[in-house]
Amino acid sequence: MVINSLFWFVLALIFAAIECEAEGKDGWAEKAPTWYRTRGWAARLYGMVMSGKPLTGYHLFMFFMPIMIFHSQFFLGVAWSPSRELLAWALYFAWCPIWDFVWFVLNPYYGIRNFKKDKVWWHSKSYWVFGLFPVDYLTGWVVSAGLALVAGCLAHRLQIFYAHLGMMGVFLLGVLVTIVVVAPVYKHWYWKMRQSDDRDIAGIFH
Repeated sequence: MVINSLFWFVLALIFAAIECEAEGKDGWAEKAPTWYRTRGWAARLYGMVMSGKPLTGYHLFMFFMPIMIFHSQFFLGVAWSPSRELLAWALYFAWCPIWDFVWFVLNPYYGIRNFKKDKVWWHSKSYWVFGLFPVDYLTGWVVSAGLALVAGCLAHRLQIFYAHLGMMGVFLLGVLVTIVVVAPVYKHWYWKMRQSDDRDIAGIFH
């Protein structure tokens, strides 16, 4: 269980690092070459579910990617069942808040100090629990635990639910290790890699 949990946590780290490299200080694909929508039924529905965040082409595809990854097991030999389907979604709802938060932890322009409602515009419409984090995170984890509980009941194995709670605990421990160890190393590397750039000799056509 621990190894599996660490695998999913490292995947969240990789996703967050990819976004740090692609977005820099401009979160929620603010300056990325993608489209933004706040109008239209799809964008309005998305905003309702995502606490007022705009729908972007980038996030449309990025949020489907983990869903596909978590369901890939059913195309690699694991037999589908209602219980396993619920667990796939339970993992999704536990994993996404970790992915989102670790982006702030790793990002040299934010970090824990700048993880605040008045400094993160795309989370500014959310209610922040005790002013510490958006309620979306808590909602995701409550839904995740609920889905895992139902999955355990369907399979007549509550151990499934307890194992899922253990995975969530490993995620929290991973966040702590990232704050203390991984983030400082990544931030140092982030700035070091930007001291020089080879775009001018890479043969890029203009």
